[in-house]
This record gives sequence, C-alpha cells and structure tokens, in this order.
Amino acid sequence: MAFTADEAFTLLTKASANGRLAHAYLITGPEGSGTREVAMRLAAKLLGCKEAAVARQPDAYIISPESRSRAIVVEQLRDTESQLYKRAEKGGAKVAIILDADRMTPSASNAFLKTLEEPPPSTHLLLVSSQPDELLETILSRCIEVPLRPTKRRESSARQARLTDSLSAFSAKKAPDLQQAFVLAREFQTLLAEAKLEINETNETAFKEEVKRYKQTTDVSASWVDSREDYFKALTEARYRQERAALVATLEEWWGDILRQQQSVAHLDLPEYAMQTAAIASRTSTQDALRRAEAIGGLRENFKRNVQEALAIEVAFLEAFAA
Repeated sequence: MAFTADEAFTLLTKASANGRLAHAYLITGPEGSGTREVAMRLAAKLLGCKEAAVARQPDAYIISPESRSRAIVVEQLRDTESQLYKRAEKGGAKVAIILDADRMTPSASNAFLKTLEEPPPSTHLLLVSSQPDELLETILSRCIEVPLRPTKRRESSARQARLTDSLSAFSAKKAPDLQQAFVLAREFQTLLAEAKLEINETNETAFKEEVKRYKQTTDVSASWVDSREDYFKALTEARYRQERAALVATLEEWWGDILRQQQSVAHLDLPEYAMQTAAIASRTSTQDALRRAEAIGGLRENFKRNVQEALAIEVAFLEAFAA
C-alpha cells in the first residue's frame, strides 16, 4: 500500500512516539511524491530542529551522488560510517540520509550492509529512492520500505501511451493465445529498443559537444575525457532503466485497475481505459488476475537480478497475457 507524504510522516511520527521506530527505512516513490521531504521532516523530528536546518545539524549526514559517474561511491559511505560510530555532538539521535540510494555502487552497497544490519546506538538510516528495484536485495531486506504515491497523476510518455493502446487492443481478444502474447511482448521490446536508441544518441551527442567545447577553451587530458565518457555511460544506463521501469509500471497499473474494477474501487490509474479493464475484470477471476499481476512484479524482480532481458520479458508476458 502506498501513502501520501503526509500519511507516511504521520505513521513514522507515531512509531517514534511509541518507541517503535525502526533503525533503517527505505522511502520510495516516483518524482513528485515527496520522498525527500518525508526523509527531511523525519530527520528534523528526530534531531529536534526545523526541516530547513537539517543539513546544518552536526548529527545529520546527507549523502548523494557526487562522483563524475553519478554514483555514490564506497568512500562516501565509509566517511559517514566513521562519523556515525562517534558520540552524537548534541547527545541525542544521529541521522544519515542517503538520497538516490539506488546510485550506490555495488562496493558501496556491500560496505554499508554491516551498518544497516547493526547500526550504532541512537542512529537512524533513511534511504531515499525513486528506483528501488536497482538496489541490492541485501539492502532491501535490511530496510522497512515506506512507499509513497504521487500527489497527482503523472503524465504518460509517448511510449507509455503506445503501450496502453496495445494493451487496449489486446484486451479486445476474448481468448488470447500464446502467439498473441508473444506479439505483445515483441511490441514491448520494440518500445525498449526505441528508448535505448534515443537515449544513446542524445547522450553521445551531449558528450561530443562537451568535449568539443572544452577543447576550444583549454587543454583536455585523456583522463578527463575518460571520466566524462564514464559519466555519460552511467547516465545512459540510468535513463534507460528509468524508461524501462516506467513501462513496467504501466503494465502494473493495467492489472491493478483490473483488480480495482473487480473490487468496485473508484480510483483507477488508467481511467481512460476503464471500459477495457472492466471488460477483462468481468471475465477474469480475482485469483487469475492476481496471478497475472504477480507475473509483472516478477518481471521487475528479474530485471533487478540481471536476468537476460528478452527472456524475462517473454516469460512474464506469457504468464500475464496468455490464456
């Protein structure tokens, strides 16, 4: 169940008042859902200061991607950990906030596991991420997730709109077979391929323009070029994963609406397709709809485990859309 930012903060505040606040939370949600705000509000509550003053508190530690590769590197985590094991300067709580936690490198994530499992006394760890599927399973298992929902309905991208149109056309088939499910999977893969090509071209052009601009003003070392190339490679991968996650989210919204239609829930994620999802809901059992929705959740998990992408998509689509 996802919460609004205010609901999440209220629940966390109550847990703190009752002495039941966990030591590690993962606050997740799409852009605009208020994940950072919740982390800062909770930190302010724990530190006894105003939200705007959290960053200036001696017992607050805020980590975000700083390297040229847009990653949180192991040195950042180790520096923070060394401070957390010291006595709090104000004698109270210590709070570490990790923004864009999904940008931790594998070595940084592994180095942080011990602190997550056995934090220093009076220490609270708040991880913030809009892409929690990119975090290691060992990180996820050591945090309590607080999922937030967006404050307003997001605008669908052109590719997401094409996907929902394909789902709508597919829903008109009374008894879709394996071949039709494969066709839908291929359409999904085509959307991903288009996204990858577009992102690659955009970032390659930006990289070349940056190198050209700097060559006109100063000497450019080979190490600088390599570092900027690494940065744009990381940026390309991050944006592709975001695009892929958005398309998977559309699939989840589709099956979520079917389940909501079965339970007569007023809110729909895709209200413009209410007739189509209602038609599927009427001819699908709740148990079957749940099974198919879980197949899409399994697709997210397989992406996180780096299962071969095309295979993961085909398996998920067969489970979710074949009769």
